[in-house]
Amino acid sequence: MTTTTPRSGRLPAPPAARTTYRSLFAVAEFRVLFATLLMFVLGFEFEILGLSVLVYAQTRSAFLTALAFSMGFAPQALGGALFTSLADRLPPRLVIAAGLLTRAVPGLVIGLWPALPVPAMLALVAAAATATPVFTAANSAVLPDVLDGDRYVLGRSVFSLTGSATQIIGLGIGGAILAVLPANRLLLAAGLSLLAAAVVARLGLRPRPARTDSRSARTDARSARGDSRAGRPARGIVRATMAGNLELLADRTVRGLLLAQWLPAWFVTGAESLIVPYAGSLGLPPSAASPLLAATPAGMLLGDVVVGRFCRPATRQRLAFPLAALMGAPLLVLAFRPPLPVTGTLLFACGFGFAYMLGVQQPFLDSLPERLRGQAFGLNSTGMMTGQGLIPPVAGGLAALSGAGPAMAAVGAVTILAALLLRAPLTGRTSSPAEIGPAVDVDDLPGEVPGRR
Repeated sequence: MTTTTPRSGRLPAPPAARTTYRSLFAVAEFRVLFATLLMFVLGFEFEILGLSVLVYAQTRSAFLTALAFSMGFAPQALGGALFTSLADRLPPRLVIAAGLLTRAVPGLVIGLWPALPVPAMLALVAAAATATPVFTAANSAVLPDVLDGDRYVLGRSVFSLTGSATQIIGLGIGGAILAVLPANRLLLAAGLSLLAAAVVARLGLRPRPARTDSRSARTDARSARGDSRAGRPARGIVRATMAGNLELLADRTVRGLLLAQWLPAWFVTGAESLIVPYAGSLGLPPSAASPLLAATPAGMLLGDVVVGRFCRPATRQRLAFPLAALMGAPLLVLAFRPPLPVTGTLLFACGFGFAYMLGVQQPFLDSLPERLRGQAFGLNSTGMMTGQGLIPPVAGGLAALSGAGPAMAAVGAVTILAALLLRAPLTGRTSSPAEIGPAVDVDDLPGEVPGRR
């Protein structure tokens, strides 16, 4: 039997071996990023739970308690829209450590002085929350520097697994702490966890230069086109962030991949927000909603492990579209109000579909210009948080008209429709890695930004 040798004289390269979790954790800086993320999510869950309990104990107001819960999320939209250019304009280790320190302040202050007025507590948490997108943008942008090739995608999977699992574990530990200690102690634990994360990041990450030198980059861009304002630095962080976001969204490939990550996840979050009233529509007590609430994140965990660990990169990308559609399909059955075990299984399958994100991660990274990588991850996080804050009230309004089951089914249908409309970016049929045009000049943006000098 004879073999055929390619004309180049080179034998074809053997297929790349699957990346393992062991190979990820063999990288010291990945262990540092993993530890900081673990402590960040744990501290965040402690803070939100402790603040909600403390505010309710002081006010007995359901509205103020719900407002306290949202304070850790809603202001992130503002921070993501205005400040994420810092993730590229400052050294990443500085941004990560400073972001974690900023997030530690509310837990430490309220934990030590629980008699603070409620408006002061909410303002403190809201102000710190605006720093979250900058921290997460810098954290995500460093990961490709730490892990190359397919290890990056599996690293993102580990981040997703860590976030989902720590949310569940954090709520359980927080509940156990509240059973024996006052709420301010849980807030203090939140602050200490975030403070420890900042120390680990500062000591464990190696120094890297800023990804973008705003002064020199702007000077080069203006000099290249003969602009008389060459040499003048960009006017401010806010306008630079706005310019970068506009530049990213103007690119068809980047925009499609952002929408592919946002829309299906937004709509499934709307369905999750109706789980408690859905359980009530079955005549079940509120406690029956607990296993249903856990079903979707449990499916996410299994999906990330199976698709991330046992599928090759090309297979993940081929699975992105069917998995995105799978997220919506099980929700259609909820219109018929099946029994609780069936509902849990359907929500578990819905959560499994979230593994479609793994097929989008590498194309998204490849589509980004290096100088805007951190800001792009910040924009992605901001869009995700914004949609997850806006869609649940819409789903709740629909449930008020039609009932929770039909509303969840309608959200499932919209999820499938979104996957169909986003078939091109989900299947990689958009244009190849983006060639984003010249940088948007922050001084060419219309008008001044209010509150900035």
